[in-house]
Parts: sequence; C-alpha cells; structure tokens
Amino acid sequence: MRKVPLSAKYGIYISDAHSFGTDAVLLSHFAADGKKGMTACDLGTGCGIIPMLLIRANAVKKVVGVDIQPAACEQARKTARENSVEDMFCVVEGDLKDICPPLDKAVYDLVTCNPPYKAEGTGIISTSSADIIARHETECTLEDVCAAAKKLLRFGGRFCICQRPERLADIVTAMKNCGIEPKRIRNVAQRVGKEPWLILLEGRLGGKSGMRILPTLYIEQEVGKLSPEMIEIYGDYKEGHGDGI
Repeated sequence: MRKVPLSAKYGIYISDAHSFGTDAVLLSHFAADGKKGMTACDLGTGCGIIPMLLIRANAVKKVVGVDIQPAACEQARKTARENSVEDMFCVVEGDLKDICPPLDKAVYDLVTCNPPYKAEGTGIISTSSADIIARHETECTLEDVCAAAKKLLRFGGRFCICQRPERLADIVTAMKNCGIEPKRIRNVAQRVGKEPWLILLEGRLGGKSGMRILPTLYIEQEVGKLSPEMIEIYGDYKEGHGDGI
C-alpha cells in the first residue's frame, strides 16, 4: 500500500488490489459539476477515490463510501484518517443490495457508482477476487445499483454512473425502471476521430423526461499529449490512476 497525492492538501492510499483509474477521476468531476455542500454516497467505493475527489473539489459536506470488501474499506478508512476528513468521509462495509439500514433512506443529494463493466459470465475472468468483484457483476448488477440509488436519494437527487458505451441501453433501462430519469450524458474518447470508450450518465430521481448530450470529452489532444480539459481535471496530480491516460 502506498500514498499518492491528489492535491497539495490531500492524498490517497492505493494498493495492487484497490487502486483507481481515469474513469473514476472523470466520474467524480462529472458528478461534482460545480456543486457545493452536497451529501453524497459512493457505491462500491474501493479505495475511496471518488469521495476524496469530491472533497478535493469542495463539493460535499458529507460523503459515505460503501463497499462489500473488508480490505477496501480499511484502506479507505486509512485515507480518511490520514487526511483528517473522518468527519466528512465515513466508510460502511456492506452489500449495497441491503444498505438501508444502516444508511438512512431518501436523504442524499448525490449517489455515485463506478460499477463493474462486464455482465456476469462475460469477458476474461481474473484470478483475483478483488478484480472479479470490480470488473464483473458477480456481487451486484446494474439493476441492483440503480435500486440502491433509488433508496438513498432524496426526491430530485442525482445519480451519476460511468459505464462502457455498449451498455448504455442497459443503464437507461435500469434507471427508468427505478424512477430515475436520465438527464445528462457525456461520451469520453481518447482523442478526436476515436470512438468513445466510456460514457458518463446522470439521472434524477423523479425527474421529467428530457436528456442533454454534452460535448465529447477527449483525453488526448494528440497521441501522448493530454487535452486542455484533462489537464484542468487532473491538475498537477495525476499519479495513481490504474488504467493509464
């Protein structure tokens, strides 16, 4: 386990089993969206990267991270302790399918989730149990994630998720089945001319129909050179992400 910087003030502990990637950084930026003082819950928090980035952005007054894996929870708690943000960031170990209780229902302004991207039984299965849980829907499905968000959100609260483009229809269906109306979508591509490799989607509990498609976010301006927007998102602290840029 080692600590990597997120800003001059904050750092995060990562390990071989529980690290983070570009997708988590982009999801936290998309979810923050200039908001301040939110109460938030991050489902499948892992090392706690999304809560810490929301704190870095001054977007939350309170954020809860939920994870089913004891090692991930202890790692995230260590990050909260070492950054002296335990009053803002608490970690709950548990299954998101049964998270209410201990968490209160219908109180959160924001729920985030960087979910497993592959349906159970698809893709190459890792030999690491942590990788299997993170990458495949063995412990929860998109439907389970959306159902948990529905329980946690106040009416009008926002649910922000990232996923692979090929699963867009699955996400929209799962959201709408839980009364969460898709409102904003943004594609992420490596650079101009490339197909999107990630989508960022926001829904509102009880929202009216109507969705905005935002301009594509490009990771690179050219091969090996970050785009101006990514430089702004990362700042001077881009070490520690697991997927590469």
